[in-house]
Amino acid sequence: MDMGAMPLARQVDFVFRQLEEELTNATAGTVLIHIRNNTVGKFGVRHNPIEWKDGRFDSSSKGMTPAQVQAFRTMAVDALKFKSGWTHGEILFDFSVRQSTAGSWSASILFESNYNMASSHFRYQPKHPMSRERKEQDGFG
Repeated sequence: MDMGAMPLARQVDFVFRQLEEELTNATAGTVLIHIRNNTVGKFGVRHNPIEWKDGRFDSSSKGMTPAQVQAFRTMAVDALKFKSGWTHGEILFDFSVRQSTAGSWSASILFESNYNMASSHFRYQPKHPMSRERKEQDGFG
């Protein structure tokens, strides 16, 4: 599949479909999407699949349901409306399921743009030559 030929929104939808199994039953974490030239490169999920409370494994924690994962995917695609003016960077989607409120979850989005000075089309030209260069020009070097 050529990701570069697809709009970014379809690529993000594809990413979340690939991560659907991993996100289902996850209680909290971060979905990471790395973008270069408006094309998704690598992506994944950071999360702790095992939760401990008071030194014991807590099996009562409920993670995201398939319906919540679908809503998360829709929210991620809709969030792209707020990305503007950059083509390289990362998008981080933090999420958590609230154990105190049944069926409740929350998410936040972080956009990070990346720029590289090496790819800029200019070269630094100092106004004054460095002292060593000045000595060589004066014939004292």
